[in-house]
Amino acid sequence: MTSSAPLSTSTSVWNARLWGILLTASLVVGLDALDVSMVGVALPSIQADLELSTSALQWVVSGYVLSYGGLLLLGGRAADMLGRRRVFLTAVAVFALASLVGGLVDDGALLIATRILKGMAAAFTAPAALSIVTTTFTEGPARNKALGIFAVFGASGYSAGLVLSGLLTQVGWRWTFFLPVPIALIAWAAAGRLLPKDGPRSSGGYDLPGAITSVAAMLLLVYTVVQAPEAGWAAPSTLIQFALAALLLVAFVMLERRSAHPLVRLGILRSGPLARANLGATVFFGGFIGFQFVVMLYFQQVLQWSALQTALGFLPAALIVAFGSPRMEPLIERLGTSRTIAGGVIAHLVAYVLFLVIDRDAPYAVGVLPSMTLLGIGFTLAFSSLNIQATAGIPDHEQGLAGGLLNTSMQVGGAIGLAVVTAALTTGGEGKTGPDALLAGFTPALLTVTALSAIGLLIALSGVLGRRRSADIPAAEPELALAVD
Repeated sequence: MTSSAPLSTSTSVWNARLWGILLTASLVVGLDALDVSMVGVALPSIQADLELSTSALQWVVSGYVLSYGGLLLLGGRAADMLGRRRVFLTAVAVFALASLVGGLVDDGALLIATRILKGMAAAFTAPAALSIVTTTFTEGPARNKALGIFAVFGASGYSAGLVLSGLLTQVGWRWTFFLPVPIALIAWAAAGRLLPKDGPRSSGGYDLPGAITSVAAMLLLVYTVVQAPEAGWAAPSTLIQFALAALLLVAFVMLERRSAHPLVRLGILRSGPLARANLGATVFFGGFIGFQFVVMLYFQQVLQWSALQTALGFLPAALIVAFGSPRMEPLIERLGTSRTIAGGVIAHLVAYVLFLVIDRDAPYAVGVLPSMTLLGIGFTLAFSSLNIQATAGIPDHEQGLAGGLLNTSMQVGGAIGLAVVTAALTTGGEGKTGPDALLAGFTPALLTVTALSAIGLLIALSGVLGRRRSADIPAAEPELALAVD
């Protein structure tokens, strides 16, 4: 596939088409994030209406996350080889269709199937959208500004999904499935008009064995972690599944080293900033998603809040992300991505520690609002910076791969983090009833989240303390070399 040169050379002169391309790509990645969270508050209504068991109900969420996280690498590779426009348009159309069908079905198995299909579509739209942005805008101030706007859609999409879920569930849970349909159709129509035509498809080969082993390894790993609390972490079935996942990962690495057209060029991982961004994103999102789950239970089970009240409880964090992310560019240019990522992780760590001593009788403004505020600040600081750091210095023909790696880290990290936090929550709350007892049972889960954040801080600080001046992305000094370690 031929790659067109970036259309932007300056942050000050962006025409209507550039803005249209950026907003179209951003809208879709926001939609992907929205769909991850929007079903959360609606789960009790879905369970009652479709008469789903608790084990079946989890697959309404897990089915989406597993297929999304498991196929992102393949999606990134497809965008690079088949053409970003082709992949983007096809995947958005599939996403819209699956959303429509999901809102119409009356069978739990069919609903889960549509969620899996939507996750598969999102796995192709997310890296395609990111690579569209990074290849349209030149590296430096222009790309940083574009990624800041791109990040606000992705970051606020997840938070907005929590709020919208509460609002729409008051009308009916099916509206949480219908809402994405018109948004996806608008993005599809805009992309068809705005995105430049792809060049001829790549004549290179396709690493199908690598795709199969990587997807199987990630799906099996996440599935095992999700099922382990019920089966037992030391159960033979759990240990066997972990061993098989490890063997599949080893097989994947061996295949990539020998393949003439690897799914993942392993040399890309030699980039220090890229490796830190992906590892940091895994831990960051693991703690973030786990913490939001604990807070949602606190609102609904301890405070006995309604779905709408629960959604509004997350509103401060969502507003901070929505208003803060577009204004991140000057800060990132001045401090560099390593420092802003570290600042975001520190904000989350403090938020988690504050929640460890939460009291059910404490007013929202005193007990919850400080953590929600820090949650929004931390996400705003870290999310944009992770996107910039993970794609800086990567050639255009591998931008889809870089985007796929980062999104894979986020989704798989979130799924594993949520599973581990849920296991800790189950252990801590076993046999406990009543609001006070339930609140006490949250402690092991919150300690787990705090530990994940502490690990994330070590990763972030390694970038601050060990980087060379030119290894960061100080876009305020575009004349300096932007080489990465």
